[in-house]
Amino acid sequence: MSHATDRVEIAELVGRLARALDERRFEDLRTVYVPHAETSSPRGALRGIDDIVDVVRRTSPEHEATQHFNTDVVVDLDGDHADVSTHQLVYFFHQGEAPHRAAGVQARYTAVRTPAGWRFARAEISPRWQHVS
Repeated sequence: MSHATDRVEIAELVGRLARALDERRFEDLRTVYVPHAETSSPRGALRGIDDIVDVVRRTSPEHEATQHFNTDVVVDLDGDHADVSTHQLVYFFHQGEAPHRAAGVQARYTAVRTPAGWRFARAEISPRWQHVS
């Protein structure tokens, strides 16, 4: 595979993660992370995909929707591993209403090539700012 193809697949992985969260398809996180993935975020330090799916599901209020926008995706490839960083703008809202909260986030991932394609082995989600209406 070419580096360009790897970069596109990894950038798409960033987008698939955002869509899974925004569309509340939490089981789809299993197609984004490896089974032994680790994450660090305001939700805490999580280990393993079962823990990640469970905690994200439990801490995502049903009445609150999100919309993630990723920008400045940078992929540093090293064979079957990649360091990935992106800036995120996340809006929190109730369906049909303007957002009541927005946050700027720095996200860093470690991606690994698996037989099923690229997956995240590690995620570090760091909020940088927040605006509450």
